[in-house]
Amino acid sequence: MTASKLIDTHIRLFPKSTQLLLKKLRSVIKEVAPKAEEAISYGIPTFVLNGNLVHFSGYKTHIGFYPGASPLVVFKQDLAPYKVSKGTMRFPLDRALPIGLIKKIVRYRIQENALKDKKRR
Repeated sequence: MTASKLIDTHIRLFPKSTQLLLKKLRSVIKEVAPKAEEAISYGIPTFVLNGNLVHFSGYKTHIGFYPGASPLVVFKQDLAPYKVSKGTMRFPLDRALPIGLIKKIVRYRIQENALKDKKRR
């Protein structure tokens, strides 16, 4: 089964309202990172571009967004309304996704991964 179909299957595990948020998050990531490949990593949907870019998943009360630790420092003020922990952001199911913030974080991660890839070479 392709990664895209595995992600579709993963999303279908959740209630319809959560599925809509997960699909929206996925489409926003695809829009900002069209060259990123979809995968399943750590058992959850992942976008890969010069290494893992971001991961996401649904839960009972929130959407988990996992861009790694550095965006939590860089976007600390923007993330103040949300629960965060090491490399994790929680977006409550009863609020709209912060699309603008998600786009900024994905762009940041693209640049961060490109820089790491350049240093490795």
